[in-house]
Amino acid sequence: MKKKLGALLALIPITVALAACGDGGTPSGPETKDGKTIVKIAIAKEMDVNTVLKEEAAKQDIDIEYKELDNYTEANPQLTQGQVDLNWFQHISYLANYNVDNDDDLQIVGPTAIFPMGLYSKNHQSVDDIPQGGKIAIPNDAVNEARAISLLKSAGLLKLKNDAAQPSEKDIDKDKSKVEVTAVEANQTVTSMSSVDGSVVNNDFLDDAGLDPKNALFQDDPNQDSALPYVNVFVSQKGQEDNDTYKKILDIYRSKPVQDAQQKSSKNTAVVVNTDVQKLRDTQKKLEDEDKKNEDKK
Repeated sequence: MKKKLGALLALIPITVALAACGDGGTPSGPETKDGKTIVKIAIAKEMDVNTVLKEEAAKQDIDIEYKELDNYTEANPQLTQGQVDLNWFQHISYLANYNVDNDDDLQIVGPTAIFPMGLYSKNHQSVDDIPQGGKIAIPNDAVNEARAISLLKSAGLLKLKNDAAQPSEKDIDKDKSKVEVTAVEANQTVTSMSSVDGSVVNNDFLDDAGLDPKNALFQDDPNQDSALPYVNVFVSQKGQEDNDTYKKILDIYRSKPVQDAQQKSSKNTAVVVNTDVQKLRDTQKKLEDEDKKNEDKK
């Protein structure tokens, strides 16, 4: 679990929405004062998207107050305990893993964006140029490894033995695949680029590596089911996922001013997701069922 947590922190911005909840239990929803709904949002890093979300929310009588969150791993436990009633820091794969590991039942309110993982190469100009038996470096932590394998499958470079939602190397059908994968530390996918045919690189390493996302040979496609586990989501306690206030915050996030700021914050890599929420909830359940099966096998 620690590897998964560390990997996730590097992939997505951390923002947690808090509300007045009393001493625990089920949140009663955001506090209303003087005709305004007050939502407290703790952030680990100030970003343009936070500022603009606050400004746009104020136009709809939602007063967002930002507070710093010392440790992002507190976000889901606080939600469970009723200290918070909404968070936005995780993708579905992380949420499913958290629920299974902690016997919890947090639920998806709605999607925000995917921050793409891409296949890059210093030796080839396109996916088709990668030779039979080519070597591809992928991150070796569980969450990113599964995502990288799914990406390579979508690119037509790998075949799998089964339809695992979170595949690992053992799920690769080596005889039917065009390439071989080498799992390395996430930061080494960049340093390995000269010695391999391609590397699957996390979004957060692009700046340091001098990589332009426009030059990726292949990226996550939010319209493909293989990308669904990596959609970032707003999350609530079970029973609160259809709260009207939370839906309004989601709508504000999707507004043009906020999306423009999101692109600036993510260096134009964020891909807004409008997938039906029920499809995302079905994906969450499938991942949780798979994680439970894997736990039973241990």
